[in-house]
Amino acid sequence: MDQINTFKTIFFDVDDTLYDHLQPLRGALQDVLGLQDDFPYAEAYHRFRYYSDWLSAQEDLSAVPEPEAVERMRSRRFELTMKEFGVTLQPGQAQELQSRYLSRQFEITPFHGVYDLIRRLQAEGHTVGLITNGEGQHQRRKLEALDVFSLVDEQLIFISGEIGYAKPDRRLFDHVNKQTRTSADNCYYIGDSWRNDVAGAADAGWNIIWFNHREASPESDHQPQFTAQNYAEISQILTFKPARS
Repeated sequence: MDQINTFKTIFFDVDDTLYDHLQPLRGALQDVLGLQDDFPYAEAYHRFRYYSDWLSAQEDLSAVPEPEAVERMRSRRFELTMKEFGVTLQPGQAQELQSRYLSRQFEITPFHGVYDLIRRLQAEGHTVGLITNGEGQHQRRKLEALDVFSLVDEQLIFISGEIGYAKPDRRLFDHVNKQTRTSADNCYYIGDSWRNDVAGAADAGWNIIWFNHREASPESDHQPQFTAQNYAEISQILTFKPARS
């Protein structure tokens, strides 16, 4: 009998999927504005991500955007987010928040269980990689801080700023399939962002695990195959039957 191939290709998002992206935002807000521990940081993070995506669309930011447009977006997202929570930023504070936020993005640690899962999948023979939006050097510094390069083959790490397409553009996922010689129906994508990860991977025909650890609401009619709130649940989803002959 012919062997049934159960080996899969599994790609992870990076920001707020491999590590808690709220940590650097919380630190920046406390450093610059002196906010206390009872401030609703999780809610502010959700709105911050919303404005990042919304403003990027308004500015028509591509995978390789104009630096001035990026700086406008970065400052404005802090202004709009904090306004929702009754905090009016003083002149220069949005830029200072962005500076602190960037510097703290390299003081990060992975979510509990994610690296054990990656090692287990690799040991079982599955292909594991990363797909992330962002400028190449900046994202690589994060990956170095997370010690990812000792775990994942660099040829399986795809950064939008180095490719020319950014999530949710399906061309980024199509590019990954072409480069890795994989098919969309055999690929799984794990990410937290509805707009970038769920919608983008769904439009490319991939299997999706929505890592909804912040209990966000769907933003479109796209349908992820799975939803999980922690890595124990993701690990259970990614338990494949062994190949048989």
